[in-house]
Amino acid sequence: MDPIVLIVIGYSLSFFMAINIGGNDAANPVDTAVGSGVLTVSQALALFSVGVFAGALIQGSSVIKTIGKGIVPTIPLAGAIAAVLAAGSWVLIATWKGMPISTSQSIVGGVIGVGLGMILKGELSLSDLNFSVLSNILLSWVVSPLSAIFLSLILYLVLQKRLTTLETTPRGKKAIKVLMILTLSFSAYSFGANDVANATGVYLFVTSKYFGLPDAYTMLVLATMGAIGIIVGGWTIGRKVVDTVAYKITKLDYGTGVVAEASNSLTVWLFTTIPSWLIGHGMPISTTHASVSSIIGVGIAKYGKKWFFSSGSIVLKIVFSWLLTLPITILAGTVLYLIIGFLVGGL
Repeated sequence: MDPIVLIVIGYSLSFFMAINIGGNDAANPVDTAVGSGVLTVSQALALFSVGVFAGALIQGSSVIKTIGKGIVPTIPLAGAIAAVLAAGSWVLIATWKGMPISTSQSIVGGVIGVGLGMILKGELSLSDLNFSVLSNILLSWVVSPLSAIFLSLILYLVLQKRLTTLETTPRGKKAIKVLMILTLSFSAYSFGANDVANATGVYLFVTSKYFGLPDAYTMLVLATMGAIGIIVGGWTIGRKVVDTVAYKITKLDYGTGVVAEASNSLTVWLFTTIPSWLIGHGMPISTTHASVSSIIGVGIAKYGKKWFFSSGSIVLKIVFSWLLTLPITILAGTVLYLIIGFLVGGL
């Protein structure tokens, strides 16, 4: 089969993945603004769209490098298609069920699955997998939600009296609304910088190889395509997951909403930016884990034990879906790579 035809198919699947990311993860920046009643879903999605596009174009390359070349040295065309198809299918199922899963875990699982498939076919050895980057990614998945819970809990306890005072006056409420809009915008920016790689990062090697483009220009093209898909997904299929995260985990008001959003956006930005400065690769953390964990943190801070009784069941369902994500996408990525590789040969 002509490689260009396969590349077009692959890009189509990548755009499909981006739409699913928008559908599942648009909730991450907009959930608190919607749940606290500061903005309507449409208003929040409009800010989300601008922030995502800016983040993807300005900082998206730092995590695209990690997905594209950080785990497996090179991802062949068949592998790129398999990884995106494995991740995108799982994210679509979760979005249909209204479950906020990690799209970062999904694509990393797909890439790991492709790597295992390449090992089974003798195309790679186990030592070719970059266990240093992989271990950093896995560690970030544990540390980032705990960081988000801790940060939102501490921030709310420190600012609680001040926020309560602000909520009692019209001017105070207006100030909190402005803060919410600013934190949503920053959260959307951080989300675009981190998550655009989940849709397009696997095509870094393929695009550079077949079109002869330098990596810097390739990453800009991929970031643009991914951002557009994410925005489309947020507007078309994102509302079901927004409803789950905005209303079913913690009853949000102006104060808890702004603290949760600030904690979420800061957590995602730090894990995207600091590792890029230190080791040259941004960490593809789960923006879903950060968002949900920030809401959990303010829920515990405000409601204490009552929060566990009112929200424990939905949180357990969400966590269970998180635990399923990595094994399912690894298995799917391996099987799909073996099948696609058999059908298309060595592309």
